[in-house]
Order: sequence, then C-alpha cells, then structure tokens
Amino acid sequence: MAWRPEDMGQYSGFLHSGMIAALLDTACGFAAATIAGWSVLASQFSVNCLAPAVGDEFVAIGRVVKPGRKQIFSSGELHAVRNGASKLVATATTLLVPAG
Repeated sequence: MAWRPEDMGQYSGFLHSGMIAALLDTACGFAAATIAGWSVLASQFSVNCLAPAVGDEFVAIGRVVKPGRKQIFSSGELHAVRNGASKLVATATTLLVPAG
C-alpha cells in the first residue's frame, strides 16, 4: 500500500494504528482463505506495534501457522519500505473460523 499522509497518518505523521490493524487483518484473512475457501471470519485478533510506521509504502504478509477443521491460526507482519529498505513495524496473530 502506498503512503498517503493526507488520509492515512495520525497526529505524529505515522501510519495510523487502525490502518496497521486493517492491513494485518486482511493479510491473515487471505492466508486463512487459502485453506478454508474465501469465507472466513476472525474470532480473535492481536496486533503488536514494534516501531513507528514510517515509509513510502507498506507490505503486509500473512501466513497460516496451523490449519484446523474448525479453526485456522495465522500470523502476519507489516513492513515499512523507505528508500528501498524494509523495516518490520508490526506483527499480528489471528484465529479465524470458516464462515460457511
């Protein structure tokens, strides 16, 4: 996601934590969807902000940690990319359930 300070920043000029959570939730949801199909719901979600999210663009990565029949555990990372260098700025863990 490309950085747009006019509508994505919080008062200090960093990416807003709500945007961080949304990106990580989406990445983890897509990862879980590869196991359960496209219909999954988050039943638990936790975000850890590790550093100020400052960058020209942001890359969210989700992966399935443990698939199950009724629950899918996934994790995510958000990286800020600035001047070609990537920095880990947030992590997430999620528990998702198939909705269908």
